[in-house]
Amino acid sequence: MQDTTTPHGLYVNRRRFFQLSAALTAGTAFGLDSPAAGALDEKYLEALEALECAPDLTLPQETLTPFKNIVRYNNYYEFSPDKKAPAILAQALDTSDWHIDIGGLVKQPLRLSVAPLLARALVHRQYRLRCVEGWSMVIPWCGIPLHTILSQVDATPEARYIKFTGTYEPEAMIGQRRNALDWPYIEGLRLDEARNPLTLLALGLYDKALTKQNGAPLRLVVPWKYGFKSIKAIKKIEFVHEQPVTTWMKKAPAEYGFYANVNPSVPHPRWSQRREVRIGEVKKRRTEMFNGYAQYVEHMYEGMSLSDHF
Repeated sequence: MQDTTTPHGLYVNRRRFFQLSAALTAGTAFGLDSPAAGALDEKYLEALEALECAPDLTLPQETLTPFKNIVRYNNYYEFSPDKKAPAILAQALDTSDWHIDIGGLVKQPLRLSVAPLLARALVHRQYRLRCVEGWSMVIPWCGIPLHTILSQVDATPEARYIKFTGTYEPEAMIGQRRNALDWPYIEGLRLDEARNPLTLLALGLYDKALTKQNGAPLRLVVPWKYGFKSIKAIKKIEFVHEQPVTTWMKKAPAEYGFYANVNPSVPHPRWSQRREVRIGEVKKRRTEMFNGYAQYVEHMYEGMSLSDHF
């Protein structure tokens, strides 16, 4: 994402900012266990029940980032550049009766409703999340490997990439009322990246339905890439031939590339990527190539210059 100098057009007005700060200080920002949780719709509260999640891969186990930190520290520019604000503002988004359209270069397009997906057995994945800003978390996701969804449609031979489109709802997503980014949010993966077993469509975290500030009702999780690749509130998945021009590529092409693989040897133009701060800790730690998932993904980039394809 961006550095601490946020574009002026992204700021909420002063009155809204102070209202937000007061709510956060009072502890009602998340509000799931608070009687003051009026911003949370009833259907969303009903969805916050235990999901059936089971591990399906042998992955490194680490100390998890506390639930309260995961749901109160979010980059979600559709609502605000302030990381604490989405915990309040995202509750305005209606996630009931959500569906995603899967199409593009396929023989039979598909529309999926999210509600039945929540009812099925999901996989449990403990993944590191590394932000391009230099902070990280360890999050226990519940979800569906993306390749199992993509396999439900018959892609044509011309398909080479997957393009993801987020929702566009400026009435609820007040950050979309400003033109700081080109909305809706667009992301993309190469087809082999999308089909990699690690790539996940997350519907939950900590064995509960995904919170709105974390991208409910479903988001992408690509653990070997910087966090901005993991698009939230997905509405459309398309098989395409040309490499998609993603939102941050369009905004700052010299700073945000299509691949966005975590690579400590390639600095951001304005800061180093060699070290990171795990949220909840003070001391910095060394960043690992591919965020520590090299054994699962490095084969996809053989012969590529990873310093050129950032």
